[in-house]
Amino acid sequence: MSEVSPRPPRIIWVGYLLLSVTMATTFLVWWLQVSRSGPPMRVLGTVAPFTLTCQESRPVTLADFTNHVWLADIIFTRCAGPCPRLTQQMRQVQGLLPPESSAKLVTLTTDPEFDTAAVLKKYGEHFGADFSRWTFLTGTKSEIAGIAANSLKLSAQPVKPEEQKDAGDLFIHTTIFVIVDKHSQLRGLFETGGDGVDWTNAVLPKILKSVRQLENEP
Repeated sequence: MSEVSPRPPRIIWVGYLLLSVTMATTFLVWWLQVSRSGPPMRVLGTVAPFTLTCQESRPVTLADFTNHVWLADIIFTRCAGPCPRLTQQMRQVQGLLPPESSAKLVTLTTDPEFDTAAVLKKYGEHFGADFSRWTFLTGTKSEIAGIAANSLKLSAQPVKPEEQKDAGDLFIHTTIFVIVDKHSQLRGLFETGGDGVDWTNAVLPKILKSVRQLENEP
C-alpha cells in the first residue's frame, strides 16, 4: 500500500498566496505607471562635469543640478533669428511647470565673449525668467563647447564674416531642447520649430510629460 504524501502546511499555502498578491500588485503598479507616463525613455549619454558662470556671476557646476530633471537649450543674445523664439518657448515651459516640480531650465550661450553674466541677466529679465528655476550660463568658448556639444548635443558654428547677412548673423546652432534626468543622463531631444513641428499641441505637451515621467523615476 503506497503512502499518501502529506499535504503542505497551511502556512506554506498562505505564503504562496501572499507572494502571488505581491507580484500581481507590483505588475499592476508598473502597468499603471507605463500607461500613464509612457514607455521608459532611453539613455542617450551622460553629462560630463562642468563649471560655468551663471547670470548672477557665480560659478555653477553639474552638482547644482543633481537630483533635478533639467531642460536645456543654446542661444546668443544678439541673435535676431530663432533665439527669441527659443527663449519664449522656454518661458512657456517655465510657466506650465507645476509649483511642486523641482525641474530646472538651463540656457547656454554660444557667444560667451559678448554674453557676459550681466548681459545674460538682463536678457533673462526681458523674457520673464524666474532665476530660482531658470539658469543662464556663460564661460570660455572651450568650456561652453565641452558641455554643449560633447554632452548635450547642442552644436554651434560661427558664420564666416563674408557670409553674414546682418550684424546678428553670427552663429548657426541647433534649435532643440534637450532633457537631462536626475542622474545627469541625457534622455531626450525635442525639435522646437521648422516645417511640420507643432510646438503648442505636440512638442510642448511632450516636454511637460517627459519632465513628469523623469521626476517620477527613482
